[in-house]
Amino acid sequence: LRFSCRRWGGLVQPGGFLSLSCARSGTISSIYYMGWYRQAPGKQRELVATISGAKTITYADSVKGRFTISVDNAWSTVYLQMNNLKPEDTAVYYCNADLRRSPRDPRSTYWGKGTQVTVSS
Repeated sequence: LRFSCRRWGGLVQPGGFLSLSCARSGTISSIYYMGWYRQAPGKQRELVATISGAKTITYADSVKGRFTISVDNAWSTVYLQMNNLKPEDTAVYYCNADLRRSPRDPRSTYWGKGTQVTVSS
């Protein structure tokens, strides 16, 4: 099971926008949530946004009103639309998913490889 992340866009100026996507390859039996985290240099990884299997969405206070998380109908891809970007949004962004690969497998968390987001003038 793998998660492949893409960044739709390059270096962004403050106030700009950028989209991230993270696609799952491989089958699963249950999904509990998918989400995005980020890690800035010298800081701990922090939650950006999550969406549960019941479509309950949580955002970090720092991104509320600016970022939007969504998933496709098959729960195979999670998206993050980032608007009105700020320099403090600069970080490596990681997608993750909490799921069960088959009814026999334990519930596990998977992480995608990070993708760099740089907001700078």
